[in-house]
Amino acid sequence: MLVKVEATGVCGSDVHYYRHGRIDRYVVDAPMVLGHESAGSVVEVGADVDPGLVGRVVAIEPGIPDGTCAQCRAGRYNLCPAVRFHATPPIDGSLADYVVVPAAFAHPAPAGMRAERAAMAEPVSVGVAAARKAGIGVGARVLVIGAGPVGLFAAQVARAQGAEQVVVTDVNERRMQLARRLRFAAPADGEEFDVVLECSGHPDAFAAGLRAAAPAARVVLIGMGADEYRLPVGLVQGRELTLMGQFRYANTYPAALGLIADGRVDVDSCISHRFELADAEAALTIGQREPSANKVVVVNVSEGLDR
Repeated sequence: MLVKVEATGVCGSDVHYYRHGRIDRYVVDAPMVLGHESAGSVVEVGADVDPGLVGRVVAIEPGIPDGTCAQCRAGRYNLCPAVRFHATPPIDGSLADYVVVPAAFAHPAPAGMRAERAAMAEPVSVGVAAARKAGIGVGARVLVIGAGPVGLFAAQVARAQGAEQVVVTDVNERRMQLARRLRFAAPADGEEFDVVLECSGHPDAFAAGLRAAAPAARVVLIGMGADEYRLPVGLVQGRELTLMGQFRYANTYPAALGLIADGRVDVDSCISHRFELADAEAALTIGQREPSANKVVVVNVSEGLDR
């Protein structure tokens, strides 16, 4: 289907590609369109797609797998080696007027949901995938390290899953102020947690998270930063910790959209700045100028800046 893009969130990876031209083995060696947190209105559909979807707001899932490999057949299509993910070299992203996407990866938003909110299904999906991987449920004690957008969305998803206690930590006081407005406290000295969601990507934060993990806790690595961490093997063995990596998400968009629609995940409070598409460069660089920048959204002029 052809989708008119109406809102695109700016991810840290977009900023990293813009500033440095590479992330790990992915190198920008030719012009590339950024953006992968997008939503918009369906303009046209292919012959085998329901024409009733024309005009609907859809959230665009940005990773298109081949659908045939062993990982896809096992339901882990996020690990498909041939996945074409928006704004990952050399694949163009969705910071554009229009994109063409397979209908299966354009998820209809609940009635009345604006494109700006629907676009946040992408980062919220990270939280949904983390909650599933960690087995967060009723009574869980959860520590979220990093109060950026992904951390705050993951914390809200954990609370929605029935966690008894969800606390958030960050060295950035401005981010902690937002965490407190969302009713998340910082951890107390000596507290232990059944689940640790590491969303900062910093080695010191990883080490602190392991020390706060209770016996038999699950630790999920979400944030991407350092290439290597030092692992205290005695601590991991002695507490029988389960250490898990997370790479994007799979089969999460409907759940993410539902959490946003019913207010269990407040995305509006996390959006700090909005820019028009013509000012996308300012959206990519505002973090260098404005300490209060959190989730930045590029909004198509046709939808307007909803302040």
